[in-house]
Parts: sequence; C-alpha cells; structure tokens
Amino acid sequence: MPMKIESMLSPVRVAAMRAAGRWHDRTILDDLDRVVAATPDRVAIVDGNSMTGQRTELTYGALADRVARIARGLAALGVGQGDVVSWQLPNWWQFTALHLAAMRLGAVSSPLMPIFRERELRFMLRLAESKVLVVPRLFRGHDYAGMAQGLQPELPDLARVLVVGGEGEGAFERLLEEPAPEVDFAPRRPGSDDIVELLYTSGTTGEPKGVLHTSNTLYGNIVPYAQRLGLGQGETVLMASPLAHQTGFLFGLMMPIHLGCRVVLQDVWNAGRAADLIAAEGVTFTMASTPFLSDLTDVAGERREDMGTLRIFLSAGAPIPRALVRRATDNLGAAIVSAWGMTENGAVTTTRLDDPPEKVFETDGCALPGMELRTVGEDGMVLPADREGRLQVRGCSNFVGYLKRPEWYATDAEGWFDTGDLARLDGDGYVRITGRTKDVIIRGGENVPVVEVEGLIYQHPAVAECAVVGMPDARLGERACAYVVPRPGQTLTFAELIAFLETKKLARNYLPERLEIASALPRTPSGKIQKFRLREMAKELAAAR
Repeated sequence: MPMKIESMLSPVRVAAMRAAGRWHDRTILDDLDRVVAATPDRVAIVDGNSMTGQRTELTYGALADRVARIARGLAALGVGQGDVVSWQLPNWWQFTALHLAAMRLGAVSSPLMPIFRERELRFMLRLAESKVLVVPRLFRGHDYAGMAQGLQPELPDLARVLVVGGEGEGAFERLLEEPAPEVDFAPRRPGSDDIVELLYTSGTTGEPKGVLHTSNTLYGNIVPYAQRLGLGQGETVLMASPLAHQTGFLFGLMMPIHLGCRVVLQDVWNAGRAADLIAAEGVTFTMASTPFLSDLTDVAGERREDMGTLRIFLSAGAPIPRALVRRATDNLGAAIVSAWGMTENGAVTTTRLDDPPEKVFETDGCALPGMELRTVGEDGMVLPADREGRLQVRGCSNFVGYLKRPEWYATDAEGWFDTGDLARLDGDGYVRITGRTKDVIIRGGENVPVVEVEGLIYQHPAVAECAVVGMPDARLGERACAYVVPRPGQTLTFAELIAFLETKKLARNYLPERLEIASALPRTPSGKIQKFRLREMAKELAAAR
C-alpha cells in the first residue's frame, strides 16, 4: 500500500479560492489532451543532450504517445495511485514525459536536483518512500547509475532504479520499446486538489523539506503569471534553469503545455550556447536567476543580432543590480522583469512590463493576482508601508504542507504563510526583499542548507566551533563563507575543509567558498552566535576583494 501523503489543505481555503475564481480545477493532463486534440503536429519540446550530442524534437502528439508508453511501463512495475516516482534528470525531454506519465497513473512526482549526491538522496528517497527512481547513466562526468544502485539496498521502498541510456532490464528505454499491458488511465486521473508534486527545498531545520503542491496551487501560479506577461501560444520558451527547481518545473514544464507553445531545454548552462538557441529556435521568453542574466548580457554585447526574437527575460532568485538591468536592456533588447518567489508558492511577485525603471531597479515586483503580501513586526502586528518586517504571503499558489512535517507549515488560521524573509512594501504594494530571518544562503538562486553544512563541518576533528554565512557576490548573489574556531593546537586550511566535506558526499553547490579562521565567534549574552555580525564581516571581506 502506498503511504498516504497528508495535506494541510483546509475546506475553508478550498471554498475561498473557488469563490474568488483563483483555482481553475484543471490539471496538466487537461491541457495536454486539449492541445493534442487540436494541434498534434505542433512542436512541444526541443532538447539537446550534451552527453550524447543528440537533439530531440517532439510534437505534442509524439510526446503524448511516449507518455502513454512510459505510464504503461511504470504501471507494469507496480506504480499506482499515491505512489511516489522520483527522478534525478537534467533538462531532457524524459523529465517532462515522466511527470506526465506519473500524472496518468495518479502517482506523485518528486523531481530531484542533479546536484544532489548520496547524502541528500538517501534522506529524500527514504522520506518520500519512493517506489521508482530514474537517473541518467552519466551526466557531467558523474556516475548517477552507480550512485543510485549503491543506495538501493538501503531503501526498502525503492523497488526499481531505471537508467536513461542504461542497459539490460534497468534501462529506462525499455519502457518505450517493450509492449506493456493496456491500462485504463481514466479512474487513476488525479483531481485538481490531489497532491501531484513533491519538491524538496533546503531550510533551517537541518534537513530538506518536502514541499507539497496540488494542480490547483500550481495552476494558481502559472495562469496569472502568463497573463501578466502577455505570454501565449506563439511563444518559444528557453529553459536553462533546472526543471527540478520550481522555476523550471512551473515555467519550463507546465506553462508551455498550458499555453500549447514550444519549450527549448538547455541541460548545461553556457551563455554562448543559450545565444545560439535563441537565434536558431526563435526564443521569445526565458526565466532564470540573476547570474544567467549577467552571463547572457555579456555574450549579447557582441551578438546583439542573435537576440532579435527575445522579448522578455524574467530574473529571480536574487536582486538584480541596477547597472545590470540597464546593461541587459541595452544588450538584449528585451524587457527585464524582476520577480520573487519560493518553492512553497512559485513566483509570488513580478514587476510589470510597463513599470517605470525605478520599480524594476529597486523592487522585486508586486503580487500576482490571487496572492497577497504583508509585513509584520516581531509582535505580529501589520506594519505600514516602507517599514522592514517579516514577510508573509497568502493566496492561491501557496503550498499545502510539508511531507510528514505538519509542524513546520507556518501558516496561520487566516492563511498567512511566514516566508522567513525580511522585506519592505512600498505604498504601491511593491516588495523589496531585504534579508532573511531563516538561516539560508541563496547562491545563484539555489538555497544552501546552512544547518546541514555546519553540522558536517563540526564533524572535522580540528573544528571547535563554526558558523556559515552568506558573503555578497556580484554574479551569484551570495557565496558561503565558513567561520571556524579551531580546537587548541589544531590548524585547518580551506583545501583540507573542502576535502573533508567531499568525503561526506555534500553537493558541490553547498560547499563553502571561503574559510575564515577566528579565535572566537561573536555571541549574545545568552551564548547564541551573532550571525548578523558575521554577515557584516563577510560583506567587508567581499568589498575588499
């Protein structure tokens, strides 16, 4: 029997969202079936597999056929309603097809970031009780197949590991090539309030949090998002952000199918290659974190003619420096839109296409229709405009709980979710994220789980005390800086620290990028480490570089 994933979705919220017309009571299967029936020969996906050099172009009809075959193959392996199907794949067509196939079976999709290694995977797969895991044979020099197969004996619920580009019975391609028994998909079709996505995000609790979404919460985001930006059937979307990140999942997987348009997937970020794709495929829209915008802007300075079709670049994950917005606007010839959001609620805010420059330069946008923002003080009272406080959000795209951790939901009886961020709201309702109350570093749009990293550093025999904080970085937004107090008589170099953390199988994106040796860490009278002071010190280090 599959585990029952508990949702925190309340009848009051369901009624309120439907009464307000904010939930659309549709799933991605409804849109897929609609587009296939109307225009089966329209191109759905173009991808490039950088490992094989192969380019794949699938029409909506061909995609639907592959989805059905994969779904029948998964059903033959015992995947049923409520089971969790996990995959750790780059931006390849198989990623999209797996989600759609899981939906056909009423299973829950749990994509995993390619940067994760044994430590993260072991926890995530065990917590989700994943029944099937799909991985590439090899990607960027890493043996994913060997890693997954090595973990399988430790995970009693993991019945099968399937390998894209593999051999024998474990080859993913057998789902497409071998006939499987027919399946009646109709009774398995999930409802719009059923949980369909389980996506992990790093937090302050020392373990990743499994964020749960339904079709209504996901569509509650992509529908107003596309409407605000004027996106339609004629778009060609470039998605270089990982599809296993909420950005990629919502706007590189779901939104193109909702619009019935084409998506071009890039599996390894390279700004020159992105410029090639924009020119060759006629890309009109893309969304990525600030470092991607900076890189593409640099390339576009020499290749302005290749940017001719690009209308909008939406940047999120870190504030966009004013100088970069100006330079990007000049070099790309596109509208630059800033945004803010979370795994828990997708894109909550964006600037508008007709906003004056100061809004794009100085804010992270205003709430999408169906979402509300407010800031509160430490006493919980709502603050007036331009006062920094804790940012809370509520509305149609807020998630419905954390997997097996209801105590972390942080949503009050009125539906306000405490984001853990500090922000200011101006008189027009535009937000500026000013800091974080939660102990997370955002490096290139990706959260670094500080508590977990610190816990591993503490395991080093030379370390007496440690704290990891964000150090400002012009390209990535932040880099991790580790402050360490050595044990008496011990020494520690940066190279030694990294080598130790690599033995712990920590994801590379989580590794500290600077080590500062200290005789003591600043503390409050009660003994709590004053991280704000360490952040100030790290800021001075960054400025001195």
